[in-house]
Amino acid sequence: MTRLRSATWWDDPGKSGFIARHHMRQLGLTREQLSGKPVVGICNSWSELTPCNAHLRVLAESVRRGITAAGGLALEFPTMSIGEPLMRPTSMLFRNLMSMDVEETIRANPLDAVVLLGGCDKTLPAQLMGAVSVDVPVIALSGGPMLTGRFRGRAVGSGTDIWRMSEELRAGHITQEDFEEFEGCLARSAGHCMTMGTASTMACVTEALGLSLPGAAALPAADARRAQLAEQSGARAVELAREQVRPSAILTRAAFTNAIVVNAAIGGSTNAVLHLLAIAGRAGVPVTLDDFDTLARNTPLLADLMPSGSFLMEDFAYAGGLPALMAELGDLLDRQATTVTGRTLGENLAGAQVWNHEVIRKLTDPVQAPGSGTAVLRGNLAPAGAVIKQSAASPELLAHRGPALVFDSIEDYLRAADDPDLPVDGDTVLVVRNLGPRGYPGMPELGNLPMPAKLLAEGITDMVRISDARMSGTAYGTVVLHVAPEAAAGGPLALVRTGDPIELDVPARTLTLHVDEDELARRAADWVAPVRPADRGWARLYVDHVEQADRGCDLDFLAGGSGDRPAKAPF
Repeated sequence: MTRLRSATWWDDPGKSGFIARHHMRQLGLTREQLSGKPVVGICNSWSELTPCNAHLRVLAESVRRGITAAGGLALEFPTMSIGEPLMRPTSMLFRNLMSMDVEETIRANPLDAVVLLGGCDKTLPAQLMGAVSVDVPVIALSGGPMLTGRFRGRAVGSGTDIWRMSEELRAGHITQEDFEEFEGCLARSAGHCMTMGTASTMACVTEALGLSLPGAAALPAADARRAQLAEQSGARAVELAREQVRPSAILTRAAFTNAIVVNAAIGGSTNAVLHLLAIAGRAGVPVTLDDFDTLARNTPLLADLMPSGSFLMEDFAYAGGLPALMAELGDLLDRQATTVTGRTLGENLAGAQVWNHEVIRKLTDPVQAPGSGTAVLRGNLAPAGAVIKQSAASPELLAHRGPALVFDSIEDYLRAADDPDLPVDGDTVLVVRNLGPRGYPGMPELGNLPMPAKLLAEGITDMVRISDARMSGTAYGTVVLHVAPEAAAGGPLALVRTGDPIELDVPARTLTLHVDEDELARRAADWVAPVRPADRGWARLYVDHVEQADRGCDLDFLAGGSGDRPAKAPF
């Protein structure tokens, strides 16, 4: 067997080895327990500030049992935790920081393999980015989705029904008391959002990449089988350490194309575009924004899940989960791709069946036809690209031309949104800018802009909305996102004025500002960059180095990996 990485710490006969070993005795460990055993880290994003990860401390004990039973030494460590519900100004501001925390903690310590325990929208992507940069053997396990919400006899989904009920409240169709009753019914167990939001999407995408055990994406957090998966993941991590199977052996171009196809088939979050681009950038695998459009064109939507459909993750799990859906995709996937099981994807999927074809459709009877997934738009308004989630949009608005109504900040728009005299109608194209990576900073999930109250009163529930922001994976609407370059970087979005005609043509994949090029040049000459939104600490470092959305919003100096060797050896 190849010498374990941890042996560099434990087997040193000098002072450095003594220091490393004798401090481990504080944990009650003996010299024998440190000799020859793979050391498996449990990278845990548990935090009470991240409610959907608050059960991970318990799940970690199941991982520990698996590691111990397989002959490894389990060492659990915390990392920064990124919670969607509480962090301000936006959790995305901190994804790259958490990835650095994970990367440096793994590299600096005697770890032969790592189990990544995450679950909220940014925790799992950040962990993957960090671990891939070090390239020690890893296996990921998400915390799992919540049980289905129940409100007045019907199933309700986190995020999706929040947006819907919020608009119902603004329109006067429900009372504040109704809204508060709904609040108490939605999140009724441990786990992350149970819609096909970003958390569920990234759990599925991680499994599709080959970095999780089959079936790990969909089982509810409250299902005892998730604890069993945790134990199995711990045991497999020990084997990965012994076999020296690193992420670089798994994260091939085929793995990423499989993940992109799966994202289209599940109606996954547009946030997956940013996270997969960033993970690929760390892995050194060539993946571009256009890949998401090209691959989605041939992939039908098979999962009938909110926000693009009707069901929730609990239904998806019991219908067969991701293995059943991937088996249904057939030759759309590269079944020779390697996975953490030591088997190919095709071998993992052997025997997988769909138990409910209402939830997971057949290729011959999809929820939506091929080409209904995330579309990449280009044009003079988004020269580096923008995205739209077609499966969550209104079909009649996918080809639309109308006059722009422009706001320079989300605060300005929200102050105006309830004005009954707002100059807006169903043809208007709502534009809100300075919500990108640099401009906000952090690129918040504000792209699903609330509808103007005036239109809600008229019974209009959707309109074309354009921004350089992101959108919650649980949200819906005809929303153009990730416009790049962003307004704060001097992109064309900064030059739009109220009344300018904008044309969205999703079938043609174009987003066009119908303004003369000479006029745009004059506006560009007069444009003044906004004041830096952050002047110290992490936020300043982020603003100075964050890349644009078409490159995954990673920091420019984090591209590629740095390997598993600490910068300096001890003396």
